[in-house]
Amino acid sequence: MKHPALSQVEAYWEGLRGTRTAPLRSEVDPRGIDRALENAFILERIAPGVARFRLAGMHLNDLMGMEVRGMPITSFFSPDARRTIGDALGHVFEEPAKAEFDLVGADGAGRSKLKGRMILLPLRSDLGDVSRALGCLVSEGATGRAPHRFEIARTEIIPLAAGRAAAAQNYDSNEAVRPMAGDFAEERPAYENQPAAQAAGSKGGRPGHLRLVADNDKKG
Repeated sequence: MKHPALSQVEAYWEGLRGTRTAPLRSEVDPRGIDRALENAFILERIAPGVARFRLAGMHLNDLMGMEVRGMPITSFFSPDARRTIGDALGHVFEEPAKAEFDLVGADGAGRSKLKGRMILLPLRSDLGDVSRALGCLVSEGATGRAPHRFEIARTEIIPLAAGRAAAAQNYDSNEAVRPMAGDFAEERPAYENQPAAQAAGSKGGRPGHLRLVADNDKKG
């Protein structure tokens, strides 16, 4: 069974996207994921395979022992795991696709052994490009001494197909689209109010050891 925070974030995102491959970043309202805010985050793609935190909940700050806004997501991972994260980001932003991870904390003096799970869910800017992602990271075990970094025990990539809704959609998308508020509100550049342009993005293959599954392969 998924952690409640992961389930809420994923169900909310599925409700927003409906039959699209990905919803708009501007549609995300923190009230829709109120029970998961401390675990949730927004990523911004800044280069192929590279993304940084635009916003992040307090649990991520606690794991790192500092404010993580502006840091690359790879900061949470060991050097060996960073290529896997980069490959997964390529799938999330370029196909687009969902990504799920099982995480294991790296051993270290004075640090507790943590286990965790993370999901990455693509978002479009109002220009139409997939350059943001909604994510959620949960961990089990005492936080102890920060910073904590993770190894990746499992990665699952789920390609998304337009024109059909997810097999299990538990959120009313009409209720989900509300004005932005709270910690997930960002200053809006003027161009983001313009009509969406056609999404740009390469579908070229990327290296990595990632398991690909169908869009309707839902996990409990």
